[in-house]
Amino acid sequence: MGAALKFGTSGWRAVLAEEFTFDNARRVVASIADHLLEKGIAGQGVVVGSDTRFLGERFRKDAAAVLSSRGVPVWLLSRDVPTPVLSFEIRRLGAAGGINFTASHNPPEYQGLKFSTADGAPALPDVTADIERRIAETPPGSVLPEKSRSEIRSSDPRDPYLDSILSRVDRDVIRAARLRIAVDPRFGTSRGYLDEALRRAGCEVVTIHDTADPTFGGTSPQCDARNLLVMRQLVRRQKLSFGLATDGDADRFAVVDPSGRYVTPNLVLGLLAASLAGAAPQGTGIARSVATTHLLDAVAASAGRPLLETPVGFKYIGELLLAGKIFFGGEESAGLTIGGHLPEKDGILAGVLVAELIAIRQLPPDALVREMFRTLGVRLTRRLDLRLDAQIMARVRLRVASPPDSIGGRKVARTVTIDGMKAIFEDDSWCLVRLSGTEPVARLYVEARSPGALHALARDARRWLLG
Repeated sequence: MGAALKFGTSGWRAVLAEEFTFDNARRVVASIADHLLEKGIAGQGVVVGSDTRFLGERFRKDAAAVLSSRGVPVWLLSRDVPTPVLSFEIRRLGAAGGINFTASHNPPEYQGLKFSTADGAPALPDVTADIERRIAETPPGSVLPEKSRSEIRSSDPRDPYLDSILSRVDRDVIRAARLRIAVDPRFGTSRGYLDEALRRAGCEVVTIHDTADPTFGGTSPQCDARNLLVMRQLVRRQKLSFGLATDGDADRFAVVDPSGRYVTPNLVLGLLAASLAGAAPQGTGIARSVATTHLLDAVAASAGRPLLETPVGFKYIGELLLAGKIFFGGEESAGLTIGGHLPEKDGILAGVLVAELIAIRQLPPDALVREMFRTLGVRLTRRLDLRLDAQIMARVRLRVASPPDSIGGRKVARTVTIDGMKAIFEDDSWCLVRLSGTEPVARLYVEARSPGALHALARDARRWLLG
């Protein structure tokens, strides 16, 4: 029997040269091939890609060889590509699925492998459970890329993907706005994608960090406020309209306003959902993860649309999109998609939609947020990652298993337990606790109506959790 390798919310990730080795990657790829062969769909082929991480090109070529040796046709992407582009290519080619070597926003020493099914969506738990079982039954050293038994073809999806993205916005409106935009691909896969989409829409684009670098400039592939300091300064110094960024594999987005302030993803989700609601097909709603802002609930209520709440993991939102139930889906961790697009989060799409919204409204992001708050009410969010020792973690697990009647004097109106424990209070503020399954970390999310209330709720929820 082989060592157990587990898929998390978005694939298998591990430290390169420790758990993530060529031998283990081959075991995973072979197990995916065998899963598809048993399902009778392997003949449709598999798309194989990677991000800009160490050895990404070698991993994708090695995976192609393993698949071919098992008789599975392969489309090998010609360069590192964004995660949403691989999803797009699966659907465009009618493939049985796709394998992407990416660890997304994880630190540079990590590598990862993500499997997406024929619909372009991240594989759901029943699929990954079958693959995990096969991995466990595959002994180390037993999989070698032997003689090819099927064709390995090259594919370049950039232009078809960009055409698809730009067909979803009004390029004439964007061009007329004469936007000057900073773009930071974080040394990752969106270079030549997000910047090029904006140029084709008539924007002036100033790029930074637009070379492939497996160390991500010695920092991080994440596109959060801390890692966007250079772009924030650039926007302010050059008096640009705003700034856009993606994380290393371009499935997450970031927005910076003209003053250089970072606009939190939850606020961007509210703005875009509200802007799209009026033209969305009748009967479709908004999906958000349990950890995501209730601004989306307010947008849904204002537009007379249903709101669907999911566990954390974009695969659950993708499932609702494929079922035709939503026109918009978002996660607080800077992921979104829209109806008619992909069942996968797409940071490039997000950036282009933000550009269109600003062009239409002729207002910068900070002004749009203030207007949204006046219309829908203020909602502010915060997340704390609490690293705990084993003894405290054991107490925390017991607390989460028994939802409280009140926290810090606030009466709990209802609880949601689809993923962790979420306490919703009578004033619609809330807190959520999710416990990591792989490390001693408790993730605490809070949302309230004012900065003072947010600070107090974060303090009281933390005291309750650790007390």
